[in-house]
Amino acid sequence: MNILVTGATGRIGSRIVPRLLQRGDCVRVLVRQPERAQTLREHGAEIAVGDLLQPETLNQAVADIDAIVHLAAFFRGATEEQTRAVNLEGTVSLAQAALQANVRRFIFASTNLVYGTDIGRAFNEEDSPKPAGPYPETKAAAEQALMQLHYTRGLDLRILRLAFVYGDKDPHLSEGMQWFRNWNPQQRIHMVHHADVAQAVMLATDTQEIGGQIYNVADNEPAPAEQIMKLFGEPVGEDAAHRPIDTAWLQIADTAKIREKLGFRPIYPSLRNAVEANAL
Repeated sequence: MNILVTGATGRIGSRIVPRLLQRGDCVRVLVRQPERAQTLREHGAEIAVGDLLQPETLNQAVADIDAIVHLAAFFRGATEEQTRAVNLEGTVSLAQAALQANVRRFIFASTNLVYGTDIGRAFNEEDSPKPAGPYPETKAAAEQALMQLHYTRGLDLRILRLAFVYGDKDPHLSEGMQWFRNWNPQQRIHMVHHADVAQAVMLATDTQEIGGQIYNVADNEPAPAEQIMKLFGEPVGEDAAHRPIDTAWLQIADTAKIREKLGFRPIYPSLRNAVEANAL
């Protein structure tokens, strides 16, 4: 399959592209700075220079492509205006270019943060998003805009709501210690390993007749803060057990749909499994 990947030099994309190439896909990557994609080129990826904020550069990038895996997003270090421009407006521009070029499938990487504050149970894909903050707000808005293109223009859309991504030497987990060390030790966070993000992307790319569907992507077991603290040798504060649970982080996701409909089975069902396999 001919696949275009955006955000290919980012943390998720740089780990997905080699996996797609390894299984035999022809991968083109959309980048603003081609020198940053040299390693991907060496793996066999084709480089397309373009910018989500310059729609005229997207037509060539999407030409002769079967599926787009849209990972590019602004998360940290951006203004609200920049976040909206890339995550929403850039996403819509890419989808419109895909429709014009008759690209068959459009896989959009969203986030479980769109669900918002804890509701006392695992979130499923039927729950209405209630995002708080520029990143999840723009992701939710992009989901809605893409769904409109699906219903009105036939965009073959598949949305993946990813949990907290870790593994494959990604520092994301260690960076999260700035929050985890201040939590109640029993507070949980739902995560997903890079290998399983790639699995979900491949399933969403390959499966026919699932246009307009949303899937939660996460490990089988959310990880408690205490487990993460021990992993990094961090002491648990004496008062930690009395700290309130921060419900703003409790986006525990129900993964029944992706398991039942797409056959998703986590390679690393939990953080403990990833640690035992030396896959961090």
